[in-house]
Amino acid sequence: MTLKEKISEDLKAAMKSGDKARLNTVRSIRAMILEFEKSGAAKELSSEDEIQLLNSAAKKRKESIEQFRLGGREELAAAEENELKIILEYLPKQLTEEEINSEIKKIANEMNAKSKEDFPKLMPAAMKALKGKADGKAVRSLVEKFLGMN
Repeated sequence: MTLKEKISEDLKAAMKSGDKARLNTVRSIRAMILEFEKSGAAKELSSEDEIQLLNSAAKKRKESIEQFRLGGREELAAAEENELKIILEYLPKQLTEEEINSEIKKIANEMNAKSKEDFPKLMPAAMKALKGKADGKAVRSLVEKFLGMN
């Protein structure tokens, strides 16, 4: 089942159940898919594109949560967290910090990366390997930590 089909099914289920938060979140995901399809890219929505769209939506929610908390708007941050949980349901399972660390070590060993000079080689390789499975900020901080940059 494609993401588009799953979203359509979940949209119907959310309407029937009356879950407003889920309904609004699923609608926003559906809108992103439709926007992509009408963007003139003239291509089908691939699984990579799906992950990229969902990661973008998740990143926006995370940034909003951070800003709301800085502004003392805890109720808005909670609403964004709820939306983020729903979006994460559609993404592949996110790796734990330990799993990310072990993947970075494996990639670094393959590339023989050991110092901060190797960051420009290691970071893109790590992001490619962990795309959709880990947050970019987490990957960056763990790569920096591994290379002794912090």
